[in-house]
Order: sequence, then C-alpha cells, then structure tokens
Amino acid sequence: MSAAGSLSDWQEILGATSPLAALLPGFRVRGQQQEMAARVAALLMDGGVALIEAGTGTGKSFAYLLPALLSGRQVIVSTGSRALQDQLIEKDLPLLRQAWPQSLRIQRLKGRSNYLCPYRLQEALRGGVAVALQRDLLRVADWAASSREGDIAELRSVAEDSAVWPLVTSTRDNCLGGDCPEQSSCPVLEARRQAQEAELIVVNHHLLLSDLALKADGKGDLLPAVDALIVDEAHQLPELTAQFFGRHLSAHRLSEWGRDLRVAALAEAADDLALCTAVQDWERAVQSWQESAGEGRQEWRPDDDAHVAQQFRALLRCFEPLQEQLHAAAIRGKGLEQCKRRGEELQGMLAHFAAPGLEEQEVRWCERRGRGLLLHATPLDPAETMQKHLFSQFDTVLLTSATLRIGGDFVQTRKLFGLHDSQDFLAAAPFDYARQALLYLPDGLPEPSSPAYTRACLEAALPVLEASAGRAFFLFTSHRALQEAATLLSSRLRYPLLVQGQAPRSRLLERFRAAGDAVLLGAASFWEGIDVQGEALSTVIIDKLPFASPGDPVLQARMQRIRERGGDPFRDLQIPQAVIALCQGAGRLIRSEQDRGVLMLCDPRLRSKGYGRIFLQSLPPMRQSSELAEVRDFWRASA
Repeated sequence: MSAAGSLSDWQEILGATSPLAALLPGFRVRGQQQEMAARVAALLMDGGVALIEAGTGTGKSFAYLLPALLSGRQVIVSTGSRALQDQLIEKDLPLLRQAWPQSLRIQRLKGRSNYLCPYRLQEALRGGVAVALQRDLLRVADWAASSREGDIAELRSVAEDSAVWPLVTSTRDNCLGGDCPEQSSCPVLEARRQAQEAELIVVNHHLLLSDLALKADGKGDLLPAVDALIVDEAHQLPELTAQFFGRHLSAHRLSEWGRDLRVAALAEAADDLALCTAVQDWERAVQSWQESAGEGRQEWRPDDDAHVAQQFRALLRCFEPLQEQLHAAAIRGKGLEQCKRRGEELQGMLAHFAAPGLEEQEVRWCERRGRGLLLHATPLDPAETMQKHLFSQFDTVLLTSATLRIGGDFVQTRKLFGLHDSQDFLAAAPFDYARQALLYLPDGLPEPSSPAYTRACLEAALPVLEASAGRAFFLFTSHRALQEAATLLSSRLRYPLLVQGQAPRSRLLERFRAAGDAVLLGAASFWEGIDVQGEALSTVIIDKLPFASPGDPVLQARMQRIRERGGDPFRDLQIPQAVIALCQGAGRLIRSEQDRGVLMLCDPRLRSKGYGRIFLQSLPPMRQSSELAEVRDFWRASA
C-alpha cells in the first residue's frame, strides 16, 4: 500500500479493524491521528514544509512513522532526545513492521560519543587506568567482545557518567580516521555504512544538526542525502540550530589537547626539551585562563581589560612557540602528527575569538559552567540559518511537536523557523480538559520581581499540595528559586520531597513514581521530555512565566537586531519562546485519558498584563479558577 492515501484510506488503516488493534493493548481509534497520517502521507508524496502540532495522546509517532514506512521514499526521522529515538527503534517501529510486514531497512544512528572506539579501548587496556576505573574498564572489554553494534547504551552495568567512557570512545578531535589500525571494526563507520543503505534512518537533533553543520563547512557528512526529513519535538530546533552552527571553544578542549600532546611528546620525542617546555607553558596558561573568569554569562570582548581577556591574550602568546616546536617534531610519530592537525584546527578557532570587533551575523560570549570555561560565537538569527542549511537540503520537511502554536495559531512559529509559507495542522489532544483538569490562578501574589515572591508562591502552593496529597511537580524558572523553595519546604511539607540535583533525573523520577505522594522540585530539565501517567503526578505548579534572562548576551544581541529591523523583540522573540516553554511545562500534567489534575500558575502577570492572554490562549482548554475552594472541590469530586 502506498502512503499517498486519502483520509478515508487512513480511517481504515488506523481504524477499528487496523492490524494494530490486535497487537496493541488499549488501542484506540483517534480521528486526529488518522487525519495527521493522511496529511503526512500527502506531504511525503507532494513535498513541501508542514507544521503539525500534535497534542499528547494523539498517537503522533505512529501518524508519521507509518506513512514514512509506506511511502517508498528514503526518510530521516530526527528526535529531540535519545530516549525518544530509542522508543521509536525498540518499540514503535517493530510494532508497525509486525502489523505491516516489510523488508525495509531501518537504522538508528547516534553521535560518535555513543559508540565504542576499539582502538582507544585497546590503548586503555594496554596503558592502564586509575584503580577506581579498572572494574568498569574490564566490564567494557567483556561487553565489547560480544557487542554487534558497539552502542555503549547496551552496557547498563556501567554508569552513564562513568569516567571510563571518554577513555574508550572517540571525539572528532582524537579519532585517527584513515590511520586507525582498528578501522575495519569501527562501530561508528559500520553504523554510518548501514545508514547509507537504509530506507528509514532514526537520529536525534544533535546528530542531524552536526551533519548539516559539517556539510556547510565542506567537511564531509554523517548522514546520507535523503528525500524527506521528519522532525519530532521540533520546538527545540531553532535554539539547537544556533548552537550547532555557532563556534565553541572550551578550556577543556584546550587542556585535553595539551594533555594528549604531553603524552605523545613523552612517548615519541622525550628528548625534545624545547617541545616539552612549550607544552608545560601551554598547560599552565590554559589553567590560568580557566580560573580567571567570573560566574555566569557575559559578552566576549578579547581586547578589553577584563582579567579573563588578559589571560586569553597570555594564552595566545604561548600558542605560537608551541606550534613551531610541534611542527618540527610531528614527523617523529603518529601521536604528534595527530596533535599537529588538531593544533591547526585550534589555531583557526583561537584566531576567531581573538579578533576584535563583532561580526554582523553572530554574538560572541563567555560562559563559566561549573569549573569549565567556554567561548561561544552564536548566530543571531537561527531562522536564516535553518532556511539556508536545513530547509534547502530536503524536498520534504515535516516539523511536529506537542507545542508549536503561539496564541492559538502558527503565525509566530513560522517566524521562528524562518518560514514564509507552510502547511499547518492541529491534531488536538483527545483529552477532555474541561473535565480532567483545572487551571488555578491564585490571587494576591506580589510581582515576580519582588524579593518575597518565591516565599509567597510557596505559601499559596502549600494548601494546593495538601489538597492533592502531594503528587506534584513544582517547576521553577531558576535554580536560585528552586533552592530557596527546597529550604522552606523541607520543614513544612509532610510528603516526600525530591529536589533536582539530589540524584540523576532518571533516579528522581523512579523515586517519584514509587512514592506515590511525593513533591518534586525541578528546573529546566524537568519542564519537558518527562512522561508520568497516573495518580503519582496530579498537580503541576509553575512559579513564573519562563522568560529568558534579560541579561543573557545572546538574547540582548538578538533583541537589538530585531529593533534595528523595525520589529518588537518582546512580541517577536521573548513571548514566543516563553509560550512554548510554558506549554511544555504544563504538558507534564495530563498524559492519558484517565489522568486528572490541577495546573497552578503563580505568575500574576497572566491577568495583570495584556500579553497574559497569549499564554492563556496557548494552553489546553481547561476550566480556570482563582478560588482555592474550587481546587479542594476538584479533588473531593475525584475521590
């Protein structure tokens, strides 16, 4: 069967007599899913660009995967997370192929760091590792002997954050490429080879954008040229595009190069004292630069008097003599030769961040992240970048997500993506929000800028948490507010309190589900990509509208650019970004037809400011109330 069917065809394919009905427990006929599938099928046949908002519970993944499988075209599906990527490969696609048997080749492809590097594994075994890592290294070696794909996610007995993984995987910097003696057994090359031959390739956004950025720089490619691209969780794409088409230089990368160069020099040119001395000078200069920056983000000006800029200039003065010594010594071994090539790449990056002035198309900024220090050069307009490097590469592009509309339509969304025209469709969630959910907007809270705001939010939230017997996510727009809330709630809450940072996200979610009455405090990473169905999550509380920090140098530069072009940065940039983020957070609440819950939005600007209605119009159609009594009545009616 071809995917180019009419709506009536898809009403049959995904209707009551669908093969899925016999294979999928709890299968439901969803009109929204049928219509979305029909539109995807038509798009795959005719080409073009489509924006499809598909609410939670519509069966979105089946509505694009099945038309792709039946289309006869080579398609890339890109997801916003590895978790969704794994779900499509391990759960959804096997089920669809069981229902509609076919011989299509399907390939999951991840970034290089997700695959074992046999050469680096052998080097680690040969050279030894710290005692604390020896057990993990032996587990990796045992697994590697039997693994077919070399995907490190297969090995669950070694923690994701184990320090052994960087030792047995490769980066673009340290990969030996064609000089690698283990090239014939390289899992990265094998996965890419299979992807070239596959009809359906499932990747994540990071790999998709890495591939497009490499092509833009003329440095080869990671993915095959295909007919069509389907992007799930597409709301993430503008910011990720800016990230991947920017330039980034970290103190970690510079120190890692220095460390590898020191090891190579000791192994291949230990008698070259000038080289060894230059390496030592470089490593000291990198450390001094790394320690010179203050906390947070700031605009990067390499020629100003800031201490971090002064130390950067000192770093540059060490680089030139080191490069001269390295060029002379590189003929003495493969390790030094590779370090020379890496040094040449770093030279261009250092020169970019050392150049005075600001390029018209980007903003340069400096960021302290923990102990790390990073320089970034970020494109000012991701929309222009997407038009040039993404939409122009494919005949067909489907952008879908549960949160794409802003204020009830796609107008602002098209601007964010740089689209002049698109085929737009809403596949609304099949939930009865008026019955299943209540939106609570408390009265009497101070302005969010007030120092007493977080405490006031907690006082308003405590009776709501009592009414719902815990079972809540409390989402914050800043870690500072989260920590203040954790301190205040620890002595006043009679339910288990879980706080982001106490444990990895996956472990906190396990504890939350198991407790059944816990309250979880979370910041950015808990606003999306989390699915907790059932009574364990019955209330979502959000402290503020999630506007980006006005002091962020990227936001400031983009706002200035919009002003210069005659636009309104608040309307055209800040509100759309915040609406999508708010809808993602609110979307944690109702995940199935059986769920019931209260969404509490503390921010008084939702009603005191004119723009508040844009946020309210963007939320699902819930009943609204400002009366705490109605919250209590909601739960009494559910008892």
